[in-house]
Amino acid sequence: MKDHIEALEAKRSESQLGGGQARIDAQHAKGKLTARERIELLLDHDSFEEFDAFVTHRAVDFGMQDNLPMGDGVVTGWGTINGRMVYVFSQDFTVFGGSLSETHAQKICKIMDMAIQNGAPVIGINDSGGARIQEGVASLAGYADVFQRNIMASGVVPQISLIMGPCAGGAVYSPAMTDFIFMVRDTSYMFVTGPDVVKTVTNEVVTAEELGGATTHTKKSGVVDGAFDNDVEAIAECRRLFDFLPLNNREKAPTRPFFDDVKRVEDSLDTLIPVNANTPYDMKELIHKLADEGDFYEIQADYAGNILIGFIRLEGQTVGVVANQPMVLAGVLDIDSSRKAARFVRFCDAFEIPILTLVDVPGFLPGTSQEYGGVIKHGAKLLFAYGEATVPKVTVITRKAYGGAYDVMASKHLRGDFNYAWPTAEIAVMGAKGAVEIIYRGRSPEEIVELTKEYEDRFANPFVAASKGFVDEVIMPRSTRRRVCRAFASLRGKQQQNPWKKHDNIPL
Repeated sequence: MKDHIEALEAKRSESQLGGGQARIDAQHAKGKLTARERIELLLDHDSFEEFDAFVTHRAVDFGMQDNLPMGDGVVTGWGTINGRMVYVFSQDFTVFGGSLSETHAQKICKIMDMAIQNGAPVIGINDSGGARIQEGVASLAGYADVFQRNIMASGVVPQISLIMGPCAGGAVYSPAMTDFIFMVRDTSYMFVTGPDVVKTVTNEVVTAEELGGATTHTKKSGVVDGAFDNDVEAIAECRRLFDFLPLNNREKAPTRPFFDDVKRVEDSLDTLIPVNANTPYDMKELIHKLADEGDFYEIQADYAGNILIGFIRLEGQTVGVVANQPMVLAGVLDIDSSRKAARFVRFCDAFEIPILTLVDVPGFLPGTSQEYGGVIKHGAKLLFAYGEATVPKVTVITRKAYGGAYDVMASKHLRGDFNYAWPTAEIAVMGAKGAVEIIYRGRSPEEIVELTKEYEDRFANPFVAASKGFVDEVIMPRSTRRRVCRAFASLRGKQQQNPWKKHDNIPL
């Protein structure tokens, strides 16, 4: 028996070394952690249970049968984050550059199948050179098998991707189908085709960082939800995000202890809205003052800044926030902000996370670039997402809510449950001056000024909408936290069903 135990320990030690000490040192020299070090940081201490540590590849071409590292370039298993179960896979760049083989893919598919079956999230740590060329189509088939699991898991369990090295070619499509993607600055990149192919096909000369680095994907493409300076920071932020999320679509998000008074009055909110209607203010100030302990976990902070999305807690319970940001483009809706918010709303609805919408929107951004880019269809995504959502929806209109954008931003007409407005709210088809110039075309400038004042007095307030029941209550800004908390508390038992369908056909 002793011999067997010693043999097992020797094999375990060999498996844990991956591609060997020299390659581990090379990984560290690049400022990157190893696959196992990343898992140790991500999961609670001593909670990791590994699967398939002794799996080896099956390739026999190109002398591969003489090089059979155990684990085959990916560490898989399950553990806990703050006591809650999670499945994890971490690609090991020290073994064949983390390239995906048939058995590498099978290991990932196994834990994804278990995650779906047992109702726990999946976190994938990507650090891979792509498909293993020596295996040809078998590795491509492995990618497709993983993709199919991503699709089946979507809306069933949360999926998070951490890009901590190269992620190129077909490999990028698995993270793209997950719910959240984090990258590490300077050491990770994502692209469908690399700089060399780009140069050959289009004659563009571009670096890997410019083409698919963290800055590119957080600020320009919107593919990535957050970028961090190193592996440790990215993993810590992933743990923080995980705490806001439910384990699966049949469970509620966890309720955390809170130490903030539900009835807290914020007198400063009474002066948040500037006297001049064209003066911006920071909507994040309102979000922080509503949230328990002022904690706001923002998603995609560097992309489409005219809309804010992220998570807060109210009475210890997770709430998704969507808010126009007057500091950027006056909070207008455009292609990028509509896409950003629509995907977030659909995520919240899939996982029974209530949605708080804070509205200060002058409309949709006009211009040829927006129309040519399909702002109609992209704007409809946000409209569709809000309209199909059956989770509790509470809306607060702080200032402007003009035109179709009023409808889109979780209005009463899209089955908003509680629709509040501040006394500073202006709910109308458009701004007073533009409306008067159309209605009274041809009048003198002096008359236009007088008529604009009349229009503002009559329509630039929340009371017309309130008189029709489209706004449930006009509330004092200082009492917003109490009113919103009570609204969500009253909606905890909400049950709403959409008509049966195989699936909808969202305007993609």
